[in-house]
Amino acid sequence: MKYIDEYRDAEAAQHYAQAIAKLTTRPWTIMEVCGGQTHAIVKFGIDELLPPQITLLHGPGCPVCVTPLELIDKAVQLAARPNLIFTSFGDMLRVPGTQGDLLSAKANGGDVRMVYSPLDAVKLAEQNPTKQVVFFAVGFETTAPANAMAVHQAYLRGLDNFSLLVSHVLVPPALEALLSSPKNRVQAFLAAGHVCVIMGYTEYEPLAQKYHIPIVVTGFEPLDILQGVYMTVKQLEEGRAEVENQYSRAVRRDGNLPAQDVIREVFEIVPRKWRGIANIPRSGLGLRAKYASFDAEKRFNLTEYSVEESSQCISGLVLQGINKPHECPAFGTLCTPENPLGATMVSSEGACAAYYRYRRVTNKATAGIKEAQS
Repeated sequence: MKYIDEYRDAEAAQHYAQAIAKLTTRPWTIMEVCGGQTHAIVKFGIDELLPPQITLLHGPGCPVCVTPLELIDKAVQLAARPNLIFTSFGDMLRVPGTQGDLLSAKANGGDVRMVYSPLDAVKLAEQNPTKQVVFFAVGFETTAPANAMAVHQAYLRGLDNFSLLVSHVLVPPALEALLSSPKNRVQAFLAAGHVCVIMGYTEYEPLAQKYHIPIVVTGFEPLDILQGVYMTVKQLEEGRAEVENQYSRAVRRDGNLPAQDVIREVFEIVPRKWRGIANIPRSGLGLRAKYASFDAEKRFNLTEYSVEESSQCISGLVLQGINKPHECPAFGTLCTPENPLGATMVSSEGACAAYYRYRRVTNKATAGIKEAQS
């Protein structure tokens, strides 16, 4: 219980909230990057502890949410193939594409399996030499080392029946895309601590200087987030724009160098489409030429195409911090975790899922409809 007492102490939280209120002299808008931070903020009511001048926006830090529709469709297509085992972490199974989700593919006879590690998929490939095994490699820099190691192990073992469907995205280019947008409202960032465990935070220093914006690497417990907000507001009030590290118990400036070496060995930086946002240059990871035979899109000749998002879903605006989930007309009515219009409602790190689970607020238009019906 020591961990909970230390990082979820109510008196300490009130102390930080009072310190932030005393420090704040004008309105500030801060974006937490990670969906895990968003869920902690909404679950524990951290935003409601803050003074009214502080606005927290929810950012694009949910890799499941930003995986493009086209790739979900390709996953569903692969899962329907005979003699193919499609593997994924559990949080991707219910993400909707235009052709259904992976659970519906499984219900229709596809061999879809949830795994806890990409190395589990490598083991499946060894155990099933007559079948192709595909792993859905989704994530930020956090999951890239394990996925890279899986490919490297398959390469060393000569497995020609293992491949990745890759949807790796990188955080710093996405932050720059938000900052350069004419719709940008962000004045400071709480950076995702787990990403920085791998990559460190030197990549954020040029962004802080170029856009004169504070960036504070922050953990995920309530007191982590409140301390991160305090450090951010202090910089804003003092006119500073630096990268600071709240999550020092886990993050070092240079990150995990061996993990970075594994990533660089297997992956290279490529453009990547972010669902609901845009194509962002140099914002993704793709397999290097040496490992191209492990690319599922190439192995199975999956063609490039483009599809449109649901006109009823504003998840792209939510991911950019332009709208809050409850401002969507479909929130909680047409769009629920059981019948999601977008990934932000079904992902365990999605902002819409957090609001639905912990707040159950509705927008004014929906409230008006319900009142009229009653």
